[in-house]
Formats: sequence, C-alpha cells, structure tokens
Amino acid sequence: MTLEGLDDLDRLIIHALQRNARKTSSKTIADRAGVSPSTVRNRIQRLEDRGILRGYHADVDYERAGYQLHTLIVCTAPVPRREELAASALEIPGVVRVEEVMTGAENVHVSAVGTDSDDLSRIGRDLNELGLEVVDEDIIRNIHHGSYTEFETGAEDGT
Repeated sequence: MTLEGLDDLDRLIIHALQRNARKTSSKTIADRAGVSPSTVRNRIQRLEDRGILRGYHADVDYERAGYQLHTLIVCTAPVPRREELAASALEIPGVVRVEEVMTGAENVHVSAVGTDSDDLSRIGRDLNELGLEVVDEDIIRNIHHGSYTEFETGAEDGT
C-alpha cells in the first residue's frame, strides 16, 4: 500500500479511467493488471465509496454544441464566504464549473458558457450580485485533459 492506501492496482485503475473512463472496461484493466474483471469492479466500487473516484464527466465541445463563448471568469471572494459563494455560483445559468483557489486574492475561478456577449455579461452581473467581485474574464479556446502520471503502475520506482 502507498499514500492514502492506494496500491498499484488502485493507481492503475484511476489512471486508466482518467485517460478514458467511457471506453475503458473492467476487463481491459483486469487484463493489463493480471487480475479478474470482478476484482477491478470491486476496487472501483471501493474507490467510489471512499470518495477518491467522485464521478465520470462528459467532455463537451461547447462551440460544436452551439455555444460559441466559453469563458474563464476570475473572481475575488471574501475568504470566510469563499466556499459558500463558489457553491452558489454553480446555480447561475451558464456556469459549468467553479474552482476555489486557496491562495491569493483571485480565489474563485468560474467557467461559463454562452451563445453571445449578452449571456456572458449577464453571468458577470449575476456573479457580482451574488457577492463575487469579477476581476478578469478570458475566452477559452481549448481545454486539454490528461491523467496524473503518478497513478501509472510503477511510477514510484521509475518504471
């Protein structure tokens, strides 16, 4: 067992699911690890129960879906209210992701989607009304995802 009780099989499962959860079967992982598919399914369930695997999310190309504007809105929240305001921001139509940042004044990052600049202006006003100060806004062109390499089996010993 390693940090947080994750062993090589747990890390291999997490790495495989991060790379492509939709197209990675328990059998595929089991074949690579030399264990049974039921062992992999049991481990996935255990990782979910422990809150390590928290969900499986669709990677949406908003532009192809008809929402031309995907923006990152950087906000400042009073630290005592940061968590509450970040959670409330998700309720604003068009907000698709909110990240709390632990350091610095720009401590809430909001990803929002809209069809035009009016949508984005409304979202900015709604965030301000909520109590978040909008500091900066950037249009996102692309998002690239990867899997955390430390979850690859053998990562600790360099293999």
